[in-house]
Amino acid sequence: MGKIKVMVVDDSALVRQTLCDILNSDPGIEVVATAADPFLAAERLRTIVPDVITLDVEMPRMDGLTFLHKIMSQHPIPVVMCSTLAQEGSETALKAMEYGAVDIITKPKMGTKQFIEESRIMICEAVKGAAAARLGKMRPERSTMKEVSPKYTADVIMDKPNSKAMIQTTEKVVVIGASTGGTEALKLFLEMLPADTPGIVIVQHMPESFTAAFAKRLDSICRVTVKEAQNNDTVVRGRALIAPGNHHTLLKRSGARYYVDIKDGPLVSRHRPSVDVLFRSAARYAGKNAVGVIMTGMGDDGARGMKEMFDAGAINVAQDEASCVVFGMPHEAIKHGGVHKVMPLQHIASEVLMLCR
Repeated sequence: MGKIKVMVVDDSALVRQTLCDILNSDPGIEVVATAADPFLAAERLRTIVPDVITLDVEMPRMDGLTFLHKIMSQHPIPVVMCSTLAQEGSETALKAMEYGAVDIITKPKMGTKQFIEESRIMICEAVKGAAAARLGKMRPERSTMKEVSPKYTADVIMDKPNSKAMIQTTEKVVVIGASTGGTEALKLFLEMLPADTPGIVIVQHMPESFTAAFAKRLDSICRVTVKEAQNNDTVVRGRALIAPGNHHTLLKRSGARYYVDIKDGPLVSRHRPSVDVLFRSAARYAGKNAVGVIMTGMGDDGARGMKEMFDAGAINVAQDEASCVVFGMPHEAIKHGGVHKVMPLQHIASEVLMLCR
């Protein structure tokens, strides 16, 4: 397989150079062009057709949303939005995903060696996911390149079991994992649920600060309450908790009460939050009372945890290939033997409600 060809569009020369250095450090990615604004990018696109464009949200002469609209209407190319952590930038980047962008990354900045390495992993993973995304037609999923860092499992986050927490209960709980394409998939799923839906915990791969804006937007359009999870939040009927960006989220139980435990820790399956961490905690603390859902996304995060849920008696559903932006995560969960049912996105909400009866 050839390298993924990327165009970097950002008005900051420093950010452009940093992104180029990060992306070119991956053996499967090559930056083939850069531009300081959309007008220069449009000129470059006359002679260069990249596999992915990273696009700044706020730029001179033309904003990122306008340029994104032009790209998608004239020559669709997978776009990864590059935004600051500011609330305004976060909300604009989320709006861009509704317009067709496939992922969000935060602008790289200096920090500790570990921070820089984690940022590099997550930025490269976002670009690989975008390259595999389907924009109106099937695009073959590229083989992901060699591992460039330790790939931790959820063992690094999980506590030892607490037998006192496992008092019998029959209360159902729903856990969901999603990545590339997941923001729109989750929106469709949650909009279809009634106000008394069993409690839901969601991991959507998304940078820190974006999850709060994402939850707020969903809360404004859904009958269920949607909020960014905070430590010790109770999982109750009629509420969906979204794991905060850059933090692992575990489902736990004390007596009959489900709650979430928000933790720091290393990347698990190259992500923080990790779907594997959520699913493995659901296997341990909810067992047969859990319903698991794995949606569109690149990679294999969630596959091992979903198999543990399956073995613990949970019923699991995977989004089908035809409705996925990227079939990676559901496909890996199916391969691991942790999925009972595979179905189109539009049917998953009704299926989950039936399984929770």
